[in-house]
Amino acid sequence: MTLSIGNQLRAARALAGVEQKWLAEKSGVSINTIRNMEARGAEPITSGAVTVRKVQIALEGVGVEFLNHGQPGVRLRKAD
Repeated sequence: MTLSIGNQLRAARALAGVEQKWLAEKSGVSINTIRNMEARGAEPITSGAVTVRKVQIALEGVGVEFLNHGQPGVRLRKAD
């Protein structure tokens, strides 16, 4: 599934235990972009698809799974 709203991004960061600065560096986007994405709250993220994908890939790399079962959500991947 895909990253779609600001609250989902904030929750994903919290589950992964990473700061905005780390995510910005890891994904190759500015920290202001991360802040703006999270500031959308329950509204859809308006950043470009490439930017959203970069952020999502960085979080998936630390075990976050994005869910969209009727509502956007996140969880940590089960350990193998």
